[in-house]
Amino acid sequence: MSQLNFSYRIKSYFNASHAIRWENGTGQKHMHTWEVVCELSSQSKQTVIFSDIEKALNGVFENISGTFLNTLDDFKELNPTVENVTLWLYHLIIPALNQLDVHLTRLEVSESPTRTYCITSSN
Repeated sequence: MSQLNFSYRIKSYFNASHAIRWENGTGQKHMHTWEVVCELSSQSKQTVIFSDIEKALNGVFENISGTFLNTLDDFKELNPTVENVTLWLYHLIIPALNQLDVHLTRLEVSESPTRTYCITSSN
């Protein structure tokens, strides 16, 4: 018999703009509705309440919603590409979820319906 794995999956959204830096200058500032999909596994056998997960994630996103990412300290030097934004969000989300005793197993960040970057983490 195969082992079953259980996870939670939750989508969140926030609006923020960025401008990509290229070798010959900076591109045009433009807005995205960023879609963030978190897949989580519980570290205990307890049920995790979706509203608790949403509250933790919203605490992260409300601080960056409406910002121009390039002006944030983390992106003064780092180019705010979807790859770098995903890794940055990963490091913001982890502490927010620790209090819920859940593990972020997969993070998907989309800057458009056709462009997504993913990070997968094992337990």
